[in-house]
Amino acid sequence: MLIEIPNNKKARVVIIGGGFGGIQIAKMLQNKDIQVVIVDRNNYHTFQPLMYQVATSALEAESIAYPIRKIFNKSKNFFFRLGEVKFIDHQKKVIELENDTLEYDYLVIATGAKTNYYDNEGLTISAMPMKSILESLDLRTMLLQNFERALLINNERKKQGMLNVVIAGAGPTGVELAGALGELKRSVFPKDYPELDLSKMNIYLVQSGDRVLPMLSPKLSEKAKKYLEKLDVTVVLNTKVLDIFGDYVQTSADEDIIAKTLIWTAGVTGNPVNGLPAEVINRAGRILVDEFNQVKGLGDIFAIGDVACMETKEYPLGHPQIAQVAMQQGKLLGKNLLNKICKNKTYVPFKYKHKGSMATVGKNKALVEIGNLKIGGFVAWFIWMAVHLMSLIGFRNKVVTLFNWMKNYFNSDRGMRLIITHFDLQEEKRKRRKEFESRLEQT
Repeated sequence: MLIEIPNNKKARVVIIGGGFGGIQIAKMLQNKDIQVVIVDRNNYHTFQPLMYQVATSALEAESIAYPIRKIFNKSKNFFFRLGEVKFIDHQKKVIELENDTLEYDYLVIATGAKTNYYDNEGLTISAMPMKSILESLDLRTMLLQNFERALLINNERKKQGMLNVVIAGAGPTGVELAGALGELKRSVFPKDYPELDLSKMNIYLVQSGDRVLPMLSPKLSEKAKKYLEKLDVTVVLNTKVLDIFGDYVQTSADEDIIAKTLIWTAGVTGNPVNGLPAEVINRAGRILVDEFNQVKGLGDIFAIGDVACMETKEYPLGHPQIAQVAMQQGKLLGKNLLNKICKNKTYVPFKYKHKGSMATVGKNKALVEIGNLKIGGFVAWFIWMAVHLMSLIGFRNKVVTLFNWMKNYFNSDRGMRLIITHFDLQEEKRKRRKEFESRLEQT
C-alpha cells in the first residue's frame, strides 16, 4: 500500500533515520520549496552520548529523547512516518516498509550504526549492548536486579558473579560507563545495600589496545586511566573479551573474570538498508559514498553519518563514526540538495572539520582535547557538561538534565533506581544461550 502524503508537485526528499545526521538535513530543508519526509522506527530523536547516564540511574530516559514531530511542528513542508524501512527499490525509487511503500525523488540513508560483535554469536546472545534507550533501561534493570538477587544468595562465588561487572571496550562510552558505575559503588550502593560487602564488587574495563580513550593524546589517556583507578575501576589493557559463560567472562588473558554482566561497547558496524547493490557496502557494513555523500553509482541516493564510508587520504577507512561527522555531513548535504533542487547549482564536496574529543570519568573529572588545548580535571568536566547540555534538543530536556546534574553533584544521589521491566533478563539470556549451544551441538 502506498503511503499517502500530500502531492504538491514539490521534489520529495525522504530521510531514513532521525539521528543527528537526519535531523540536521531536515533542519536545513525546513520551510523550503521541498517536501521533506523522515521515516524512523521510533518517533523520537535520541541523544546517544548520555545513554550511559540512563543506564546508571543519573537521568530519566525522557531527558535524552525528544519527539521528532515536535522538532518540526512549525515546518509546513515536513512530514514524519513511523516505521522500519525493509527494502530500497532504487530502480522504482521507492522504499518498502512492513506493508507500505513510499516514493522518493531524493533518498538520504541516515540509519547510523549497530553494535558490532565481530561475528561472535555467543556475544550477540549474552552480552548487554547500549545503542538504544530500551537497551539502556534493560541494562539498568539487570544491574539493579543482580544486586537484589545478591542479597538472596549464600554461595560466595555466585554472589561475586552478581556484583561484578565487565565492560568490553575503552572508548568514550566504555570509560564514561565505568566511571559512572564506580561512583555508584562508592556513593550510592552503600546506602541502598548496606547488607552487602561492596568491597567485593569489581568493575573491569577491558580494552584490546594498549590504552583507554585511544582518540586522545597518550598523556590524557593515561590521566583517564588514573581517574578510573581512583574510582576503583580495574583497567585491563591488551586483552580481548572472547565470550561469557554463565557467571564468568572469558578473555584472551590467562585468567577469566567472574561476572554475570558483560556490557559490550567494543565497536559498531554500519546499519545499511537492504536493496542496495552489494558492491557499495564494505566489510564494515558501511555504504561507500563519494565526496558529495552520494552512494556510488546511485545519483539520487545519499548516505551520511555512521552508515556512510567516504574514503579520503586523511580517512582511508572512512570518517570516524561520531555525531560530529553526521551533523557536518547532514548540514552540507542539506545545503547541496537545496541548491540543486531550487537553484540547479552543483554540489560542494564534503570536508570534515574535527572539533575535538572529550569524555568524562565521573564528578569533576573529564578529558578535553580541542586543537592545542589538552586538559583534564574540573575545567574539562565543566566544558564537557556545557557542550552536552547545549547539544540537547528541547528546553525541558536541558533544564531537567541540568537540575539532575546539580542535585547529583551536591548529594551524590541517583534518583532513577527503578526496576520497571516485567521479565527476567538473565533468564531470557540463559534460554537464548541454551538454544545457541544446542544449535552448535547439532552442527
